Amino acid sequence: MKIEDVVCSFCGCLCDDLVVEVDGKKVVNVENGCTLANEKFMGDHRLETPIRRTGNGWEKISYEEAIAETAAILLDADRPLLYGWSGTFGEAQSVGVHLAEILGAVIDNTSTVCHGPSILAIQEVGHPGCTLGQVRNRADVVVYWGANPIDAHPRHMSRYTTYCDGFFLKDAFKDRKVIVVDVRETESSNVADEFVRVNPGGDYAVLSALRAIVRGKRDIIPPNVEGVSREQLFRVADICIAAKFGAIFFGLGLTMSPGKNKNIRNAIELTQELSRHTKFTISPMRGHWNVYGSNEVFTWITGYPYAVDFARGIAFYNPGETTSVDILRRGECDACLVVASDPGAHFPRACAEHLARIPTVQIDPHVNVTTHLARIQIPVGVAGIDAEGTAYRMDGVPLRTRRLYKGDYPDDQEVLRKIYEIVREAKG
Repeated sequence: MKIEDVVCSFCGCLCDDLVVEVDGKKVVNVENGCTLANEKFMGDHRLETPIRRTGNGWEKISYEEAIAETAAILLDADRPLLYGWSGTFGEAQSVGVHLAEILGAVIDNTSTVCHGPSILAIQEVGHPGCTLGQVRNRADVVVYWGANPIDAHPRHMSRYTTYCDGFFLKDAFKDRKVIVVDVRETESSNVADEFVRVNPGGDYAVLSALRAIVRGKRDIIPPNVEGVSREQLFRVADICIAAKFGAIFFGLGLTMSPGKNKNIRNAIELTQELSRHTKFTISPMRGHWNVYGSNEVFTWITGYPYAVDFARGIAFYNPGETTSVDILRRGECDACLVVASDPGAHFPRACAEHLARIPTVQIDPHVNVTTHLARIQIPVGVAGIDAEGTAYRMDGVPLRTRRLYKGDYPDDQEVLRKIYEIVREAKG
């Protein structure tokens, strides 16, 4: 059976034009998807049953045992941490927030180690953004700053920027200018009209120089700014000012380099300066397919987008104190529930070591690095394949990921709801 208009649940693009062929309980073919989508839909390396660590390895256990033991671990903890959430759908994330509240736990999502600085900057100066559809149809200048979409978001250029025609750009490949700013050459820089090579950590200075040029202060620009010549800065600024509609997309190369949220604030203020001359927008290149959704859901319920601490009985938010890396580095939490993410592969070593010392439970379909740190792992259905729910695209547009077939696994929401019910009953 062929199913059309399938939403891909891999990256923040949430491409919604896939054609997927299903044979029983197996995906046998994917059309229109990138290589990453093909691997996600056709990969068959799932964990078969819940597992629990023993002295000599692992043992298989039932879902009832795994859920009951997970609830007991969380109830016994004085300061539990609920981390992840970017790889599951909004309905499950909502249950997670309520679970954290009743436990008095900290709940944090993967923004803490990716676009958390973007959120902090947006809280300070706002977000002059737009949908990807507006970029596709209107943008004649596109800037990728600290991002490599060809590798990380393989269809971003073909669906929304470089290679796609828009309503107001009938021959976009010729009419659209693409600028890539990065510290090294990448696959994306090779197809750019202008490649700006910045010294590592020099983004803030280059953004400041461009802001000065846009404001008409060309005479104060030195001959070289963090590896970028004055002439190239003038050229880039002129391209942006001459645009009918411009769009800046920035990635972790900007959020995780020295300056962090101040880099993003500077980029947003550059966008605002350019908007005095033309129309310009800016958007983060969100990585996981529903990390934007986790920020949305957390904010609806708690008022805060990530790093929410319920220890006081009310929601408290202080990045740097209530963020997962800081809590783990201080050895503060005494139990952890990891949902739909892999902190063992991405957190600093000290954090991974603490996860291995405390009772850690992972809810995830696949064996990953965090599996080797966990006491229990509970496999679940994969959203967009044998589970379904709401996700948010990188531009904030909600999309429904459909279930392609009825599988043998419960979904995240079902498992979390059962844990929540046990905890709520125990709490009275």
